[in-house]
Amino acid sequence: MPAPGRRTVVGRIRPDPVLVQAVIAGALSFAHLHDLAAAAGQDGWKAWAYPISVDLLLVAAWRRLRNDGPSRLAWGWFVIALVASLGANVATAGFLDLRHPPAWLRFGIAGWPALAFLGGTLLAHTRGVAEATDPAAPAEATPAPAPVPDPVAATEPPASPPKKETTDLSAAAPPTEPPRPAPAPAPVPAALVAHARKVADEHRARTGNRIDADTLRARLGVPPQLADAIAAQLT
Repeated sequence: MPAPGRRTVVGRIRPDPVLVQAVIAGALSFAHLHDLAAAAGQDGWKAWAYPISVDLLLVAAWRRLRNDGPSRLAWGWFVIALVASLGANVATAGFLDLRHPPAWLRFGIAGWPALAFLGGTLLAHTRGVAEATDPAAPAEATPAPAPVPDPVAATEPPASPPKKETTDLSAAAPPTEPPRPAPAPAPVPAALVAHARKVADEHRARTGNRIDADTLRARLGVPPQLADAIAAQLT
């Protein structure tokens, strides 16, 4: 008695009618192309190579249509291969005297290898719509972040443009400008001062010395002017 597992596997093997029909149609078309090539003077292995060439071109064009979508290139070579296959089926059905093939049939069979080579090359090496967009294209340059304005420098008044020297010797000496007042210290948030005080206390407990402005600036990551203003409030 066969094992249940084997009976289940055998029961799943069922012939696909569509696949059987495709095999039969392909075999008949293959034979018709062979007979037509042999009648046109291509004997031996050359008569068998013609149907292989036609079927491969037909499959290549259909694969291009399925992968990249409709295009003139794929549709054109698909129609050429389909006409060659259908023409062989019709020609071998008694519409042509294969014992005395016409000249145009000999000409077409003789020129098919070059035509099929051209079609296969174009289908294989012409970029499709999906490949036209280069994935390795450089991305757009990211704009650099705007520089953070210095709070101390922002409070300074703009410098006056230099004055041109006068060539008039009789003119009196220009009056001296009054000294500009020192810029007011930048306002320091109370939370930043409290954090700086903790850093200063930790530095004093670890080294025994008071923290200087450079060390405070490095620990807090602030501009030098802001570090000086914080250090002034810690004294």
